[in-house]
Amino acid sequence: QVQVKESGGGLVQAGGSLRLSCAASGGTDSFGPYAMGWFRQAPGKEREFVAAVTWNKRTDYADSVKGRFTISRVNPEKTAYLQMDGLKPDDTAVYYCVAADVYSAAPYNAKLWDSWGQGTQVTVSS
Repeated sequence: QVQVKESGGGLVQAGGSLRLSCAASGGTDSFGPYAMGWFRQAPGKEREFVAAVTWNKRTDYADSVKGRFTISRVNPEKTAYLQMDGLKPDDTAVYYCVAADVYSAAPYNAKLWDSWGQGTQVTVSS
């Protein structure tokens, strides 16, 4: 069973940047889980897909973050990153790292992700 752990959240002003990290451990693949990604959940709102990256560097993004967020991964380190630029107050949420051994054509479906982290808080002030 793969475990994932996030780091890098915090408080930032609108227009600023943050970088989240997600470290994977466990599992049998030396390069980490096939797919890693991020979801977020704001108070009073449903959990939503943010971005995902596969082992061979295919990426997908939610429309709301395209052009502002960049997901990447370093396979030998089993680590994924989410670079968030141009942050807006609407980006305030708890961000969860996710991992899966199979990548779906519908990465926004939370049920298709096998492993979830504890979450890290991102707060963007106006």
